[in-house]
Amino acid sequence: MNAPTVTGEKDPNPTAANQTQIRTLARGNTEFGLTLLSSLAQDEPSTNQFISPYSISVALAMTYAGARGKTQKQMTETLRFSLEDATLHAAFGETEDQLAASNDDANSKKNVPFQLTTANAIWGQQNYPWRDDFLTTLKTYYDAGLHVLDFKENSAEATQTINEWVADQTEDKIRDLLPEGALNSLTRLVLTTAIYFRATWAEPFEKGRTTPQPFTALDGTTAEVPMMRQSESFPYATVDGHQVIELPYVGDEVGMVVILPKERTFEEFMESLDVDRLTSLLSGMDQQQGTISLPRFTIESSFELPTTLAELGMPVVFSNHADFSGMVDPAKTGEHLRIDDVLHKSYIAVDEEGTEAAAATAVEAVATGAARDPFTMTVDRPFYLLIRHRPTDTVLFLGRIVDASAAQSN
Repeated sequence: MNAPTVTGEKDPNPTAANQTQIRTLARGNTEFGLTLLSSLAQDEPSTNQFISPYSISVALAMTYAGARGKTQKQMTETLRFSLEDATLHAAFGETEDQLAASNDDANSKKNVPFQLTTANAIWGQQNYPWRDDFLTTLKTYYDAGLHVLDFKENSAEATQTINEWVADQTEDKIRDLLPEGALNSLTRLVLTTAIYFRATWAEPFEKGRTTPQPFTALDGTTAEVPMMRQSESFPYATVDGHQVIELPYVGDEVGMVVILPKERTFEEFMESLDVDRLTSLLSGMDQQQGTISLPRFTIESSFELPTTLAELGMPVVFSNHADFSGMVDPAKTGEHLRIDDVLHKSYIAVDEEGTEAAAATAVEAVATGAARDPFTMTVDRPFYLLIRHRPTDTVLFLGRIVDASAAQSN
């Protein structure tokens, strides 16, 4: 099932971003990711959790392109966007290009099993007057074309179409990102991002050295798990009793960092882990010979993020006071947009050969009326009622109630 696509036009003179600005963006994304993960962990402290801060940031950055006023301000602060708008989108675009370049470079070498791909898409209600500059921004910097769907008349088919796109972009690792009923006749826009990664360790673990070893969980219980083991030279550091190691993948452009807090300090460490401390830990590593034992594991996570994002500082985005007039002119549609849901799914599998990981994020925008103060209606005097057939406006029942006490059942 393929939705028709309006390719859109790229800006012939796009804003450029330099390496310093790209690193500034990465720092903000990391800070947001650490904060988000910490907040999610508070809800389920004993549950494994895995997210893609990049996927979430990209999806929300595309949404941010249409935000204005207080909505834009809250998103700026919550998502840690410190660059000017045009430069911000340019930095995201350049980051995407560099990720693609790493993928192309690795695949240009023979016998190098490496894949790192990202994809973005806009799914918009057909015949909806989207602003040209909004679509141009997303096409220019995120390579996100507009796919036209009919949410009003067939939201179930739209859900299936988007889910199939996500599954295709993630090698079938992320399925059913949008659950049944997630979209409805009020849906006007869904922004999706997908990322897929599969790579072999630069120094694979020998399967023959993997043995059952005890692992003590956060709650103190102990169980045996398959523990991989190898001795090699790796970037490594010990800081205040905390151990940090980076396991590089083939090509040496991507690596997995493992941070092992000293015993009985995990929760305290996680509470204090911010972008500055993380930077300090990473910069303290140097090449050292040693032995690493690491569990073989697989994690699948799924999150609905509106409540968490609202608590982190952007509640207006999900309210009837949201301002996404940068996406569409309310005067042309007679309705305003707000974000109804932010859905995120992720997957990671780590074994002796390497790592496979995937993630996808969807941001759903729905129609709402103009922002108004909530009303109060107290039916404490005589009133009329009618029951009608809405498609034909046929009044099926009509009544008047002038004495509610007499209308009570015995």
